[in-house]
Amino acid sequence: MGTPNFILRTISTFFYIGYLPFAPGTFASIAALSFFFAVKGNDAVYLSLAAGLTLLGFLVSGRAEKGFGRKDPPCIVIDEVSGMLLSLLFIPYDVRLVIAAFILFRVLDIFKPYPARRVQDLPGSIGIMGDDIIAALYTNIIVQVFLRVASFKAS
Repeated sequence: MGTPNFILRTISTFFYIGYLPFAPGTFASIAALSFFFAVKGNDAVYLSLAAGLTLLGFLVSGRAEKGFGRKDPPCIVIDEVSGMLLSLLFIPYDVRLVIAAFILFRVLDIFKPYPARRVQDLPGSIGIMGDDIIAALYTNIIVQVFLRVASFKAS
């Protein structure tokens, strides 16, 4: 079927990171961390950025998938960017937490705990974005619980 147009290809592959020959999803997640560090401490900007890129992912990923002619091709990595950003929502700026969230998000995205695997099978943008959003939600909840338990023990 070919490839999607330039704009869809650029956004869905997150500026061609998706074409890296090894672990494009991991590298896209690393790229997403640059946004976290760039706007650290400004929750409103970060929330807007995470929401905007997630919306953009929903808008382009299904169309890009059709253009690539393959279900959820590995070169589409806007979902990992969105997922990584959502994983870190309202997480304090602490490099240890960021590293933990990164590792946890990647593990959850790879293993796809329920219902992520089922959601991934859905058609188009919902299937592409949905499993990463679930992994991000799980990641964020786990890190938030850890923070509260650690805070409670420190008191």
